[in-house]
Amino acid sequence: MTEPANTILTRVGLACCLLAVVGCTSSPRTAKPEYHRPLEPGEQSLRKVSPDAVRMDLVTAYRNRESGLLVALDESARWYEAPSSERRFPFETRDGTVSHDLARASVLAFKQTLEESSSGEVFARDILRSFDVYQTVGWDSRGTVLFTGYYAPIFKGSLERTPRFAHPLHTRPEWLLTTTEGIPFGRRLPDGRIADSPDRAELEDSGMLDGSELVWLESKLDAYICQVNGSACIELPDGSRMYVGYAGKTEHPYTGLGASMLAEGIMTKDGLSLDAIESYNLEHPEVVERLIDRNRNYVFFKEYDGAGWPAGSLGVPVTERASIATDKTIYPPGAVALVDTRVVDGAGGKAEFVQLVCDQDTGGAIVAPGRCDLFMGIGPDARTLAGGQYAEGTMYYFFLKPRLVAGHGGVDPG
Repeated sequence: MTEPANTILTRVGLACCLLAVVGCTSSPRTAKPEYHRPLEPGEQSLRKVSPDAVRMDLVTAYRNRESGLLVALDESARWYEAPSSERRFPFETRDGTVSHDLARASVLAFKQTLEESSSGEVFARDILRSFDVYQTVGWDSRGTVLFTGYYAPIFKGSLERTPRFAHPLHTRPEWLLTTTEGIPFGRRLPDGRIADSPDRAELEDSGMLDGSELVWLESKLDAYICQVNGSACIELPDGSRMYVGYAGKTEHPYTGLGASMLAEGIMTKDGLSLDAIESYNLEHPEVVERLIDRNRNYVFFKEYDGAGWPAGSLGVPVTERASIATDKTIYPPGAVALVDTRVVDGAGGKAEFVQLVCDQDTGGAIVAPGRCDLFMGIGPDARTLAGGQYAEGTMYYFFLKPRLVAGHGGVDPG
């Protein structure tokens, strides 16, 4: 199995990503939290904490567990079976090294414990007996993370360019260079030298990508949302569906469309939403296209089997409310995590969200230890939930105590 590295879904500001890379003004620590603050040199994203820090959260998470959690655990386990997953390890924490074998065994043992537990209290007891608990350092070294949401969108499109469908998604060019971990670092020139990749505007205006069109969409904004999202279902004119996913991106930094619209004074923070952006695009597409070009980063696609859609950056399907997206250069891919935050409740308010999830995705705007995206599902309802998701919280990861790692990843029977 390969790793297509799908930066899935609509990180459409779906709360802060496409919509805006802006700070929340409610934090008592500072007027503008630095959610995108990178780790300092030598700093690690996870630190070991006392089991008591999560005991009650584990009880709550067991009682509130999503029906898709077991599916998500199976998908992580399947990813660990791929030889390519070994390239992502060892993973360093502040308190030691997590090997590939340890990470794999942890997922298997966690699922076993989940299935065998008769109550939240029993589950918490057995997990904390057999697993070490690691908390994120967050953006502020206190564990604070901004949780936004994303979803899997469905767009109209065509395999041929028409007056209606004139905005393409492109396949990956041969010149794009990435590390074995999938991190882009430039392009290879015809003479063999390595140079920076072109910016978005140059790629689209120079003709460099002519002939690499995979599918055509109705607007540049639709194509851009697919790029921010990294995965989409395309409904073709004959009624069939095409599934596209991430195949690579350039190394340039991400700039949110929402942030650019705020900077231009086109919208206010209170009025900023995906619906508002799409409405504005209907009246002023030339303005939106100009602001889209401020995002120098560019994403490429490939078609894949719809049975695996929507797929995350590990190449396995993500699961509604049981998968998250983080910066995979600093967080452990495929690992089990516990998220403690608040989410939109569908009635205009916020509800507690203390859930067990699997870390199976990433995104162009999801960078640094202070950012995480919650996958809300597929289609319009999920879009509504994702679009309103913007809340602080924290998260914890679970790895078996090294002495308990066995061939099948079982927990200590004692």
